[in-house]
Amino acid sequence: MRLMLRLGAEYKAYPAPLTSIRGRKPLFGEIGHTIMNLLVDLRNYQYTLHNIDQLLIHMEMGKSCIKIPRKKYSDVMKVLNSSNEHVISIGASFSTEADSHLVCIQNDGIYETQANSATGHPRKVTGASFVVFNGALKTSSGFLAKSSIVEDGLMVQITPETMNGLRLALREQKDFKITCGKVDAVDLREYVDICWVDAEEKGNKGVISSVDGISLQGFPSEKIKLEADFETDEKIVKCTEVFYFLKDQDLSILSTSYQFAKEIAMACSAALCPHLKTLKSNGMNKIGLRVSIDTDMVEFQAGSEGQLLPQHYLNDLDSALIPVIHGGTSNSSLPLEIELVFFIIEHLF
Repeated sequence: MRLMLRLGAEYKAYPAPLTSIRGRKPLFGEIGHTIMNLLVDLRNYQYTLHNIDQLLIHMEMGKSCIKIPRKKYSDVMKVLNSSNEHVISIGASFSTEADSHLVCIQNDGIYETQANSATGHPRKVTGASFVVFNGALKTSSGFLAKSSIVEDGLMVQITPETMNGLRLALREQKDFKITCGKVDAVDLREYVDICWVDAEEKGNKGVISSVDGISLQGFPSEKIKLEADFETDEKIVKCTEVFYFLKDQDLSILSTSYQFAKEIAMACSAALCPHLKTLKSNGMNKIGLRVSIDTDMVEFQAGSEGQLLPQHYLNDLDSALIPVIHGGTSNSSLPLEIELVFFIIEHLF
């Protein structure tokens, strides 16, 4: 998100340009003195900044609000359990409710902050990319708490006592208010509110299925990265995302279904590989594969632009997918319905 927002600021678009600029100069160079050095292990990747989907950070004059969806409680617990006693750091999602957003700019190795907004719109609510609660503020400092902007995020410095209260509130799923400012400056207070909200499901807004054109808004999804590339005739097929059509299942099944989705993606990519040139020349650059499985039923559909692929492609997919489908599911995860997204792109290098 940091890069996309930075591109928006560079090319005067909000939140980000709709098209890429081939051959553009890099906007971020060698990693310099950044707060990310503290939050992310950029060398060994032993820890990272945990991002919670649909968590929003809104900053207004005199107050900030961190909105946590109630259904993301388990994700918050993962953050708490993996953080040390002095620091809690959480990555946020882009907010469509905010009219502007903090942007991190790198100049000669130094990181600066700007705010980007839609042209002609007044800035009332500004979004941020992450929040850090630092519980090392001493009571002798004369401050109740401090809040400040750091790069494209919000830093909140609090006392150890306040940190204990925050941790307890998060574990009990209760709202929590942090009062910032000097102890003796009653008129100069700022507030940071941590609120649990019943967030309306807005994920994947505007996304439609390549298989049959239905809306995928509201269905959970996650990115996929395969360990192997599938290339022929200077074309590459890449599986980028999997959507889960959940009914009454708990979201916890996603963790067990992800590996199965990757196996399906590998098999599908291998089956499509001999046909990449023909598919792309016929305008089928984006392909959807929907797999539906139950105890007594297995089926799949593959399509592009809302139309099913011609039968000879489906025959090759059938030979590749059926063995993987039968061998890769357990009854505990059934019924299961997923949709995978594939793109056919040129190999430019």
